[in-house]
Amino acid sequence: MPPEVPGSGDTFLSQFSNSEESSEHFSPAPTGYVSGKTKFVVVIGTVMSGLGKGIFASSLAKLLQDKGLSVAPVKLEGYLNIDSGTLNPYRHGEVFVLDDGLETDMDLGTYERVLNQNLGRRNFMTAGQIYTDILERERRGGYLGRDVQMIPHVTGAVKMRLRELAMTGPNAKQVDVVFVEVGGTAGDYENGFYIEALRELAFEEGDGSTCFVALTYILEPSILGEQKSKAAQLGIKRLMEAGIQPHIIACRAKNPVLPKVAQKISMFSNVPMKRVFSMHDRESIYVIPDAMRCEGLDREILSLLHLHDRVDTAAEDRARKGWDAFTAQLAGTRDHRITLGITGKYAALRDAYASIDKAVEHCAVTLGAEVDIRWIDTSDIETGARAAASLEGADAIIVPGGFGMRGVEGKVLCVEWARVNRVPFLGICLGFQMAVIEYSRNVLGWKDAHSTEFDPKCGHPVISELPDQKRLEGIMGGTMRLGAQDVAVQAGSLASFLWKGATTVRERFRHRYEVDPTFIQQLESAGLVFSGRHPKHPIMQMLELPVKEHPFFIGAQFHPELTSRPLVPQPMFMGLIAAAIAQRDPTFAQSELGRRWVRSTSNAPSQPAA
Repeated sequence: MPPEVPGSGDTFLSQFSNSEESSEHFSPAPTGYVSGKTKFVVVIGTVMSGLGKGIFASSLAKLLQDKGLSVAPVKLEGYLNIDSGTLNPYRHGEVFVLDDGLETDMDLGTYERVLNQNLGRRNFMTAGQIYTDILERERRGGYLGRDVQMIPHVTGAVKMRLRELAMTGPNAKQVDVVFVEVGGTAGDYENGFYIEALRELAFEEGDGSTCFVALTYILEPSILGEQKSKAAQLGIKRLMEAGIQPHIIACRAKNPVLPKVAQKISMFSNVPMKRVFSMHDRESIYVIPDAMRCEGLDREILSLLHLHDRVDTAAEDRARKGWDAFTAQLAGTRDHRITLGITGKYAALRDAYASIDKAVEHCAVTLGAEVDIRWIDTSDIETGARAAASLEGADAIIVPGGFGMRGVEGKVLCVEWARVNRVPFLGICLGFQMAVIEYSRNVLGWKDAHSTEFDPKCGHPVISELPDQKRLEGIMGGTMRLGAQDVAVQAGSLASFLWKGATTVRERFRHRYEVDPTFIQQLESAGLVFSGRHPKHPIMQMLELPVKEHPFFIGAQFHPELTSRPLVPQPMFMGLIAAAIAQRDPTFAQSELGRRWVRSTSNAPSQPAA
C-alpha cells in the first residue's frame, strides 16, 4: 500500500457535504490554502511524447526561481503503476530515486539538476496512486453514500494534491509557482482526467492564476526539405477541444523554427507570436534557460500570472552569474580529452543511464575535459580477452547498476581489467558488488564467489540479501533499500579526500543485496578497504584500493549520479574524471584543480586510518 500523502485524508473528505443534495462544484483544498496566491504553469505535450516537456518546464521554472520566486515542480503520469520502480529502462528510461525513496521517472532528475532542489513524493503523481487512494477511501465508506465518479472525485483528488504541493514552500508558506508537467500527449485516454482537472483548477483559481503551455513538434521531412506545421496544428487542436486555451506554444524542432511556420502556429492557436518559442536542438539542455530569457518568455510569464511585484532583481543577478559561468565553460575550449567506458547491460539506450551521462557532463565542464563516452554492452563480454578488446584505449571505466543475471559476468571481467591495468574505476551499486566478487575470486582465490541474487548455492556468497530483510517476503520492491541514507566515511581514505574530509555524507540507495558481513574481515585482510559504512550496522557502503596499489579504484553501494548538479558536481565522478586526465597528462595533478581532485601518494597516508 502506498503511503498516505500527509494531510490529504480527513481534509479531502471533509469537503463533501452530508446533504444528499450536496454541490457538484467540488474544489478541495488543504487547511490554510489561499486560492489565487499560488500560480500554476502547466506544460502539456502534443503530436508525440518524449519531446522534452520536463526540460522546458524545468528551464522555465529556473528563470522564475532565479528571480527569487519559490517554485515546486510535479510530474503527472497516466500509468497505473504506483511508482516507476518496476519499469523496464528500455520502455521508460532510467528509474530516478528521490531523497525520500520514491522511485520516479527520469524527468524528476532533470528538475533536481536544473533547479538544484531535492524533491519528494509530492512532486510525482501517477494514476495508480490516485485510483488506489480513492478506492481505499470508498471501501472505508469515505464518500458518504455517493457514487464515486471521475468527476468530481478523481479530478478533485488531483486538484487536492496540487494544492497540497503548493503548501510546501519555505517556512510552510505557499510557493509562488507550481510547475505541472502532464505525461504523454493531449488526446491520450490515460491523461484525460489530469487535463480536465487542470482545466477546472484554472477556472477555480481565477483569472491570471494559470498559464498553459503546449509543447508541440514541427516536422521537417528530409524528402521535402521544409518544415511542416500541420501535425502541430492538429495536436494543439486536440488540446483546445479539451477546453484548454494555451498561452504559450513551445515548438520542438531539429532546426530553428522559421517565422512563417511560427506565424501559422500563432494564427491557428490564438497565441501571439511573441509567445511562440522555438525549442530547437541545442548543444546542451543547460543553455535553454538563457535562450528563453533572450526571447522574453520569463517576462511573458510574469505578466500572464501578475508576478512582477514578487521579483527580486538582486537574487536574479546572483543566480545568473553562477549559471552563466557554467554555460560559458560548457561552450569553451576543453584542454583535455579522455575516453570513458561505461559498461552496462542497457548500453543501447542512453536514457537508461541518463543521470550518469549528466554527472559526467557536469565534471567534464568543471575540469575542462572533452569526454568521449564509449557505451559497452557487457552481455557480449564472455572472456577476459573480449573485455580487454572492448576496453582498449579507455582512460577510465564506470560499471553502473542494474538488475538481473544478464551481463553480470561481463561486468566482473571489466572490473578485473580496470584493477589489473590500473585504469581509474568507479563501480556503482551492482558495479560495487561486482568489484567485491572480482576481488574475492582473483585476489583471495575464491573462484566460487558470487551473489546469492544470481547463484543462491555458491560456495562464497560474498553478496547476499540485507540481513534485516532476509525474513521479509512481499511484492517486488518490498525489500528494497531506497532513498537517502547517511554514510560514515573513513578518515584518511580516498573517499574522505574526495569529500574534503567529511566524516559523514548523505547519498541515495536503491538495492536489495549487500556485502555479507561474514566475509568482511577476510576481504579487508587481503587489502580491500571499506571506506564507507552504515553509521550503526555492519553494512558496507563504499570500497576502494589504497592509492599505492591503484591510482583510482572506488565503488559505492549507493547511486552517486543521482545527486550531481551542474554547479555542484558529484565528488566520486570528479575524482574519476580527474584521475583519467592525470593518466593522460601527469602535469594536471600539479594544477590547482588537479591537487584538489587527484590523490597521489604524496597527499595520502601510507595506510588508511583504522
